[in-house]
Amino acid sequence: MKTRKTNKNTSIKTSGRKSSWNMLKRSVKVIAKLKIILLVGIPLIAMGGVIYLLTNAVPSAFKMKTVELAGNEHLTDDELKNIGGLRGDESLLTISSRKVYEKLKESPWIQTASVRKEYPSKLLISIRETEPFALLDLKGKMFIVDDRGRMLEELKDNSVPFLPVIMSDPYNEKEAFREGVNLAKVIKNMGVLHKKQRIEIIAHQPNEVAANLDGVHVKVGAGEHEDKLTRLSEIEEEVRKRHIPVAYIDLRFAKKAIVKPVNEVIR
Repeated sequence: MKTRKTNKNTSIKTSGRKSSWNMLKRSVKVIAKLKIILLVGIPLIAMGGVIYLLTNAVPSAFKMKTVELAGNEHLTDDELKNIGGLRGDESLLTISSRKVYEKLKESPWIQTASVRKEYPSKLLISIRETEPFALLDLKGKMFIVDDRGRMLEELKDNSVPFLPVIMSDPYNEKEAFREGVNLAKVIKNMGVLHKKQRIEIIAHQPNEVAANLDGVHVKVGAGEHEDKLTRLSEIEEEVRKRHIPVAYIDLRFAKKAIVKPVNEVIR
């Protein structure tokens, strides 16, 4: 009888140890799961908080309130903002200064530009506009062009600025148009522009480029424009002294000029 009782007690103790061990293993598993949840969950929660701050709280704290513009004389403030793609309700954190700069440089009216943020709420834009160089008469429509021949905009009002007028087609007469632009540059650099009331440059064929200077038709041709205009200045002085009514002056030949009066040719 005593032996049986001892065996029973031993069985109870063994069962109790197994139960405690199982509980310990379950606890370890639960703790391990909690660790995984914490390791994954806390960064996710933190990341969510950062995203919320970046998309809501922080941008609203750095909302663009002022756009300070400098250097725009032809372009209006609204036109300059539109060119830069600015709506006016952006945050400085979300605006890309580089993208604004690249959009500004796409405009032929803008020669140089700089874009700078000034926190917490100001965007600074400074530009240097392209200077109008000449007028292009393209099939009866007038366009303002720069010194590279790029069309800036169509001239739609009645006011015509005092600029050389180039009569040409930059699409179908490219070489002649380039000669016309080069001639206009020399005319400006030599001060001829300020001595004449009206200057028209006819450029349909490179070797037939001509200029109408206050009613005097001057055949210039291609190249060596500075030398040709220097000779023109000497010829005009002689023509004034002799009171010769001139039909045209031909400067296309090297070291020689042809002056065509109304009734004869003087070489």
